[in-house]
Amino acid sequence: MVLHRTLGPFDTTAIGLGEMPLTIENNLGPNRGVETIHAALDAGCRQIDTAWAYYCSGGEEQTGEKLVRDAMASWDGPKDEVLSATKVGHYRNFTDGKPTWAVDGSPENLIRRAKESALTLGVDTIDLLYFHRPDPRIPYGESIEAIKQLVDEGVAREAGVSNASIEQMDIAQEILGNKLIAVQNQFSPIYTETADTLEHAARIGISFVCWSPLGGFRKPKDESKFDPFRAIADKRGVSYQQVVLAWELAKGDHVFVIPGAHRPATILDSLKAGDLELTPEELATLG
Repeated sequence: MVLHRTLGPFDTTAIGLGEMPLTIENNLGPNRGVETIHAALDAGCRQIDTAWAYYCSGGEEQTGEKLVRDAMASWDGPKDEVLSATKVGHYRNFTDGKPTWAVDGSPENLIRRAKESALTLGVDTIDLLYFHRPDPRIPYGESIEAIKQLVDEGVAREAGVSNASIEQMDIAQEILGNKLIAVQNQFSPIYTETADTLEHAARIGISFVCWSPLGGFRKPKDESKFDPFRAIADKRGVSYQQVVLAWELAKGDHVFVIPGAHRPATILDSLKAGDLELTPEELATLG
C-alpha cells in the first residue's frame, strides 16, 4: 500500500500526483492525462493536486481542473478516498512572446476563481484550496481573508498557502486558525531555500507539501546535485527519483510530495518511494 499520512483532517497518501505537466505546455494530450491519473489512482495514490492556472498560455483556461474532473468521473474506484486540491491566484499570459505566469491576489479575484474551480471540478466543496502565490500589490492578509471567506461559505473545506514565507504562514494561521492545514512550497535537492518553512510548518502544526520535489522539468538545473542520490539508487537498484522522494519524506511526518508526471510509468515509479526507507548513514550523506 502507498504510504499514508495525515494532512489536516484527511488520511491521504504522502506521495500525491502533481497534475501540472498534464495540461501546461508540452503535455501529451488529455487521453494520456486521464490515463496517467487513473494509473496513479489504481496504484493507491489518493492525492491529486491541480490549480486554476494549469493551462497553456493563450489557450483554454482551467484545463487542469477539467482533466481532474474528467478523470475522476471516469474512474471506477472509491472517489471518496481521494483528496483533490486546487489553487487560485495565478493565471497564464505571454511576455515577449513567451508563456509566463502572473498573479492576482485581490480578494474579488480569489473568490471568483475559487467558485469557478469548484464548478469546474464538479464539487460543492473543494477539499483543499490553496492561495497559489502572494501578490506584491495586495496586502497578504487581505488575500487570506478572502480564502477564509471561501471556507466560511463552504466553497472550500480546508485551506492552504503556497509559495509562502514564514511571516506569511504566520499571518495565514492567525486569520485561518485550524483551517490552515498546509503550506505548499518548492523544495528539492536543487532548491533548499525553503528549508526554513519546512521546519516552521512542523512547529506550527501544519503539513509541508513539496512542489517540484524532483527539481522540475522546464528549466536547466545543476544535475550534479543529484549525484549522491544516484549513487544510493545504484546500490539499492532503484531510480534516483525514488531516493530523492524518500529523502524528502524523511524530513518529517508532516512532509508530503507531489511529483509531476507526463505518463503513467513516471508516477508509478514515484509512488514506490514510500516503501524506500533510507538508513541514517544514507540520510547523513544526502544532508
